[in-house]
Order: sequence, then C-alpha cells, then structure tokens
Amino acid sequence: MNRVILFNKPFGVLSQFTDKGTEGSSRPTLSGFINEPGFYPAGRLDRDSEGLMVLTDNGALQARIAHPKYKRPKTYLVQVEGTPEAEALAALRSGVVLKDGKTAPAEVAQIEAPDLWPRDPPVRFRKTVPDAWLRITIREGRNRQVRRMTAHVGLPTLRLIRASVGDWHLNDLAPGAWRWATETGA
Repeated sequence: MNRVILFNKPFGVLSQFTDKGTEGSSRPTLSGFINEPGFYPAGRLDRDSEGLMVLTDNGALQARIAHPKYKRPKTYLVQVEGTPEAEALAALRSGVVLKDGKTAPAEVAQIEAPDLWPRDPPVRFRKTVPDAWLRITIREGRNRQVRRMTAHVGLPTLRLIRASVGDWHLNDLAPGAWRWATETGA
C-alpha cells in the first residue's frame, strides 16, 4: 500500500526538504514539519503560496499525481486585486496566452471571502483598491501558472491557497500540520 501525507504548507515555506539556495540561507523547508523518511512532494507549491501539498513514498504514484499528462484537477482559492469583470473570467475559462503558450481552460468562479487562517505576514490592504476571491481549478501545473493567469487578465494575485489535488482536500488541516491519507485521491 502506498503511503500518502497531506500537508498544509504555510506561507514562506519551500516545497522541498532542503534549502539549496544561497550558502548560509535558512529558509524554512518541509523538514521543519515532516519527519517521515522516504517521502517526496508530488508537485510543488511556490514559497509565497499556501495550502495542500501531497507527499508520497512511491515514485509511480508521485508521477501520477504531479505529471500534467494525467490532468489531475488542482483547485485554488485566490485573492485578487481588483474587481473581476465578466470578460476577465471568460478569458480564464477559455485559456489565456502566456509566454510559454496558451493555458488549458480553467474552471473559475467568484466566491465570497473564505474563512481562513490569518497569513503571516498579512496580505497588504489598500482602502482605495478593492479585492475579490476566486475559486480556480486547473489541470496543468506550469510554473506560477495561476498567478500568471490572473495577472494576464488584470487581476494580480494577492494570496493563493491550494485547496485540493484530485480527491484530496485541505478541509480543516491547520497550516504546518499534516495527516495520513489513502491513495484514493489519485
């Protein structure tokens, strides 16, 4: 049986077990939260993003979770700067052209602000600039894809939280906490 860990990655944590950055760097990594030998992340989540990471001790399962050819849905809660217009949402739904090509269509819905943990540091707040929340589901995994997509339609991302990968969901998992899961999410 393949073992799976679901982890709620906090803001500022690298999605790897060691920091291969500049010498003397001490950025937080997964090793500060997970002490289970033989586990590896199935996909990445940017340092400035939060939310669900799936880790496994099985390379084949890791590939089925992370590789774009399997088109595993990944859903994000995205706080954007600005007020989403129908045209911007329609563009995201049909796919936008980025420097590395056109994205696949995304599922996009504007949502009420979700009940989330506070972020440290907090997202900047400007009285004169509105913000909104979107739920975006993609089936690709390009580098910083959701952030680039929202910026492309004039809605820069302020906060990004991955809520699910396949059938695995963040639910009430606290930032920095993890739990065992079954392979059914794959």
